[in-house]
Amino acid sequence: MGNSRWDSGAWTNYRTAHVDPVPKARRFSAGADPANDPAKFKVRESRISAANPRPTPVGLGLDCTGSMGELAHLMMGGGMDRTMTEIYARRPITDPHLLIGAIGDSKGDSAPLQMTQFEADVRLVEGVKKLWLEGNGQGNDGESYALFVLAMALRTSCDAIERQGRRGVIFTVGDEPVHQVYTRAEIERVVGIRIERPQMTAAEIYALAARNWDVFHIVVKDGSYIRGFGGLDRVLASWKPLLPERVIELEDHALMPEVVVSTLQVIGGADKAAVAASWGRGASKTIGSAIRNLPTIQGRPTAGGLARF
Repeated sequence: MGNSRWDSGAWTNYRTAHVDPVPKARRFSAGADPANDPAKFKVRESRISAANPRPTPVGLGLDCTGSMGELAHLMMGGGMDRTMTEIYARRPITDPHLLIGAIGDSKGDSAPLQMTQFEADVRLVEGVKKLWLEGNGQGNDGESYALFVLAMALRTSCDAIERQGRRGVIFTVGDEPVHQVYTRAEIERVVGIRIERPQMTAAEIYALAARNWDVFHIVVKDGSYIRGFGGLDRVLASWKPLLPERVIELEDHALMPEVVVSTLQVIGGADKAAVAASWGRGASKTIGSAIRNLPTIQGRPTAGGLARF
């Protein structure tokens, strides 16, 4: 998938006809679509095409539980256009192919993981509209962010990795800790992968994904969990051992698209201070704070090859 390119004019026309006239509560699916269930689809593909000869797969997994459903609304309300337009303008990666995931809680949600196709044009918006914002979570101090990472590692097929020896990028975004352990039954039900061992840890999942993907997590500090329940320290204690230097603390979730693009710039070798300043006075301080601890990964390692269970 992803054989075309993003066009802001096409997005504006689409938004005027199909997004703005629709009440916010009806912009997404009324129920889970099996076509977006990684336990049911075969694979998500990012392919070389004439329009995208060096496609770079990017997975953006959004916490869609509780108040975090606002992240999906942000992307539908213009966040996808900002993300894609700025990637084309700033060129931190080549030929972006974007996949959006809706993340819930595999410990009890009906649809704890949904994934669009990789797309590079307005079809991405059509895919996001078909996601169901279940909005539950289980009140157990965690969400299943790692299962999105596992699905990106094992339920995608990307020419950048398999044919060109390049790496993809994964972001997850949310305000809760990550569940640290996933049972065999859980993984099979949610991701459609059968493992031999009784369980798999988040650390094992992230180590597996790191063969072919640069993985980051954005902690949404204005989310309801951090503000009213668990607190920031508990969230960071969950994430930092898994992703040293790759946990991004974001004060304002509305700047998530800009932080995603800024992260791509920094890991491509751009100066962090210059990247933050480039967004202008209104956003530069927040973005600068978010990316301040990121490593600069000049000469990113090539893909490590396919891994299968």
